[in-house]
Amino acid sequence: MTLHEAPPLTRRGIPLERDLRVLAIGSFANRFGAGAVMTTSALYFTRQVGFSAAEVALALSVAAIVGIVVQVPAGHLGDTRGPRRVLTWCMVGAALTSALPVLARTPWQLALLLGLLALFERSAGSVQQGVIAQLATGGRGVLFKAYLRAVTNTAIGLGSVFGGAALVIDETWAYVAVFVLNAVFTGFAAWNSTRLPELPPYVRIEGEPRLAVLRDWPYVVVVAITGLFSMHFFVMELGLALYISERTSAPPVMVAILLVVNTAAVALFQVRLSRRADSVEAGARALVRGAVWIAAGFAIVALADRGDATFAIVVLVIGSLVHVVGEMIGSGGQWGLQMGLAPHERQGQYQGFAGLGFSVVAVIGPPVVTLLCVEMGETGWLILAGMMMAIALVSVPVSRWALASRERYGVLTHSG
Repeated sequence: MTLHEAPPLTRRGIPLERDLRVLAIGSFANRFGAGAVMTTSALYFTRQVGFSAAEVALALSVAAIVGIVVQVPAGHLGDTRGPRRVLTWCMVGAALTSALPVLARTPWQLALLLGLLALFERSAGSVQQGVIAQLATGGRGVLFKAYLRAVTNTAIGLGSVFGGAALVIDETWAYVAVFVLNAVFTGFAAWNSTRLPELPPYVRIEGEPRLAVLRDWPYVVVVAITGLFSMHFFVMELGLALYISERTSAPPVMVAILLVVNTAAVALFQVRLSRRADSVEAGARALVRGAVWIAAGFAIVALADRGDATFAIVVLVIGSLVHVVGEMIGSGGQWGLQMGLAPHERQGQYQGFAGLGFSVVAVIGPPVVTLLCVEMGETGWLILAGMMMAIALVSVPVSRWALASRERYGVLTHSG
């Protein structure tokens, strides 16, 4: 049964299955607190504690590196120890360390505490992907991930309202309260995870490599492709903001307006636009469709530096709306590839590895995006448009090759 023939996942926006409802509630709580912290943390550490922007950036980079290192081992641990149990352990650790960064008074303390938090947060995120794959069966994994993305975007948006209140108050206690709020909501998410059913651990066959995903070369190539495709997120989050402020006549407030437009669109339409990505080949086709929209959005945005403020605003809004359609279609395609090629019993390990593609691009993406979007201007945006199309087109033959190789790599329970 294909995804669009399957029974409905939700009714009035609520998952019909209890276990999926529990997962959605936990994700909402976790990202609500994260949204509040994301809005305030940089200003707290620079304006209240006194760190320089470079010191904060370095600490965040350390945390990002920790996240890269732990994702695959954490997913493997979830597979072999029971994903629900390991998820709870990781969420408890995240709850206990969420508020600790406020205690940092030196840059190395901040790096240490953010790294410790990243250890638990990234591990929890990796293990949760395995839990989703175990519970959202019957070809519904992609659709449920789309639903969760809509839920988490909404949660981050609402959480940012509380973060915005702290910015208005602009007192140390208000910023600290945001970190404590995040810890409380993360603690609730940890408790909520205990309501999920116990999932059996995977028993490794003798002679089987511990991290089989690292030897699954077709899957490695697919993850590289989906990781590179993720570059468009950094283009719209970082490159667009810098492009607006440095090369167009549009007011800086457009950065916030376009972020709200993006968040609202994903919350409303992500599930609907992910329905046709329920298999590996369908996922590759969705990646191509998404790339066409993304490339068109980039080409439109590239024109924003050609006119006055009104012209720039109109072009930016149109380009961003076109891009977000591609973002939603392409996200479904990425999930279809990553989940469809992975063995059901080792989804934690495989999805943890799939997350590495995004994590690595998070390290290399910002300087590349800054060069193309800001330094090169219109030409850079067109280069990015071409890159997105090329990456997506390559995914079609690569996905067929990867799907045909499943038995050769000992992957016999994929949903393909």
